[in-house]
Amino acid sequence: MRIDVFSIFPEYLSGPLSLSLIQRARDAGRLDLRLHDLRTQASDPHRTVDDAPFGGGPGMVMMPEPLFAAVEAVAPPRPLLLLAAGGRRFDQGRARELAALDGFSLLCGRYEGVDQRVADHLCDGELSVGDVVLAGGEAAALVVIEAVTRLVPGVMGNAESGVDESFAAGRLEYPQYTRPAEFRGWAVPDVLRSGDHGRIERWRRAQSLRRTLDRRPDLIPGGEDALEPAERALLDEFSNPDASG
Repeated sequence: MRIDVFSIFPEYLSGPLSLSLIQRARDAGRLDLRLHDLRTQASDPHRTVDDAPFGGGPGMVMMPEPLFAAVEAVAPPRPLLLLAAGGRRFDQGRARELAALDGFSLLCGRYEGVDQRVADHLCDGELSVGDVVLAGGEAAALVVIEAVTRLVPGVMGNAESGVDESFAAGRLEYPQYTRPAEFRGWAVPDVLRSGDHGRIERWRRAQSLRRTLDRRPDLIPGGEDALEPAERALLDEFSNPDASG
């Protein structure tokens, strides 16, 4: 997969994108990641990429000329997505869509945003990582790249790592434990040490359901009343603290 990122601060991205899973994917040839400095296409000695907004108002707006020139100079993979607060919400479903492509590109806005002609005529869409306003799109780009890259076949060492995690099936992931079996008086649930893999699987599904209902009820419209009979049975099975391990 090839991912191109356009930013006035490529150094903001270069460090995190040369670590851990991302760097291993690059080393293995599974990810072709290219960072482009938008200022290289500025036409003045100060490498200016922003100007005051027409109509007045606070802040500065990124100009169309250097942004168009930067993208056209490298013909990046499409879609080219603008990272902006008003974009389509980025979620696990969108990450899976992008992971199925051969590549895509990201444009990081700054200041008060980009000239609307960039969004309308250069980009293919907009993405938002949440209902927050960031200083720029670089932090959002890191979120998108990591979420997508880990879904590319062969990137994660264990392909099953993504099967049960949060949002994979519209539910939050169940709680995880490791050694020691008891820490400061807090014990690992007995069921996880029982060796009964069928019961462990049911317990995990029940915990996933309960955690989703408690923390993200929006993922289950209608709440507990909307659950399938088998799901209700799971909650009933492990509703007793002793039964939950």
